[in-house]
Amino acid sequence: MTYTHCSLQLLKKKGVALKKTNYTTIRNMSKHKFNYEWTLEDSKFTKDKGTVFSCFACGGGSTMGYKLAGFDVIGMNEIDPKMADCYIENHKPKHSYIEDIRTFKNRTDLPKELYNLDILDGSPPCSSFSTAGNRDKDWGKEKKFKEGQAVQVLDTLFFDFIDLAKKLQPKVVIAENVKGIVLGKAKHYAKKILSSLDDAGYITQEFILDASSMGVPQRRERVFFIAVRKDLVEYLPKNPSLLFSDFPILNLVFFEKKIPFGMVQIEDEEREELSDNLKGRWDEADKMGRYDKRSEGGIKFGFFYKLMKWRVAATLMSGGCYSIEDSAHHINKEELCKVGSYPLDYKFLNNPPQYLIGMSVPPIMTAQVASRIYECWLSKLVT
Repeated sequence: MTYTHCSLQLLKKKGVALKKTNYTTIRNMSKHKFNYEWTLEDSKFTKDKGTVFSCFACGGGSTMGYKLAGFDVIGMNEIDPKMADCYIENHKPKHSYIEDIRTFKNRTDLPKELYNLDILDGSPPCSSFSTAGNRDKDWGKEKKFKEGQAVQVLDTLFFDFIDLAKKLQPKVVIAENVKGIVLGKAKHYAKKILSSLDDAGYITQEFILDASSMGVPQRRERVFFIAVRKDLVEYLPKNPSLLFSDFPILNLVFFEKKIPFGMVQIEDEEREELSDNLKGRWDEADKMGRYDKRSEGGIKFGFFYKLMKWRVAATLMSGGCYSIEDSAHHINKEELCKVGSYPLDYKFLNNPPQYLIGMSVPPIMTAQVASRIYECWLSKLVT
């Protein structure tokens, strides 16, 4: 007997117990543009869709997405030496700048190819805008974001990134951030971002996207500010139904089949047992915790998550604890990679996998966006 992906909830209600072989069958039947179970070693990166430079590169989550979509990522900027070492180990970039973006943007010795980019990518630190953080209480405050980094006002780094875009003038600018940046009091920051990109020579639109509809085994909502250089707009098709908008057509609606955690979980695998304190939370989660409606990915009890097989995994954060519903154990490294769509052979060096993956844009999320930008825009500009 075989089961289709869309019938998982129905089967659960009928009391059907799915075995490992059934999940394998479902996985093989589910068609996705990009495979969330992948390796760097076995991937063929065509590098024929254009050039990209990545800022706030972290471990290269977005970089891997651009590579999967066929782009050539020629360099990176990252302030954290530990993250940069990890990036360089896995990606071997042609250009590496391990420094504060505030000094990087003022460099006068940048190579010519950085002034001819197809895409300038960046994910400015977003903790100041996260709905899980202090939000406006932290705005304008200087922080040392991580050991070894400079003291910075995190909520202004977005504008340093825009300064770099104004200097380099790539065809397209893509900036990813948390959904909270367009909510509540933070809306004035979003408006300032749009205004600053306008001053830099770009027409911009923001898109709220959910990774779970894009082939990522995780519910992760993010905002993408996507800007195209104004002099290129006339060459791109417009939507005739939008009479008062000059923004060219960009289809970022995705209908990939949802991937529940049961398809990611590895059965009969050795995994780290929860501590006694966390076991208490695991035991009490069903009674004392709450079903996380925002992520719909499991039962939330403070910082503790119990992931449910029949649901897409909750947003993977750099902190917190993620366990599985049928065993008092942590999810393991391979499951973390799959949930974050990271390659299974990624070399984390001395960085905790959950921290690095939780800090990153899921590669497949970026790959989907980059593919659409090529199809709708960059391919139209080829002469």
